[in-house]
Amino acid sequence: MAREGLITIALVHVETPRLFHVRNAFAAGGVVEDPATGAAAAAFAGYLRDIGWPHGGAIDIIQGEDMGARSLIRAEIGPAKGSSILISGTARFM
Repeated sequence: MAREGLITIALVHVETPRLFHVRNAFAAGGVVEDPATGAAAAAFAGYLRDIGWPHGGAIDIIQGEDMGARSLIRAEIGPAKGSSILISGTARFM
């Protein structure tokens, strides 16, 4: 990641158009993997909106499963590019 100038990356598996399994690495910040990343979820949801992904107004993101700290993040997506993304969900206390 450092060699390529990447700060964070998301590895995404699409289960359905509205359900994603995500792993988020933030090695530049000293975090090998984050079990729940609200800011990354908001950015991902905004990206999906902007490319015309059929999200139906919301997506669900499962994160942290592989590290034993499953979280469920819901992103409610407004229709206008650049509009707010509402993030909510559950996470496991570490």
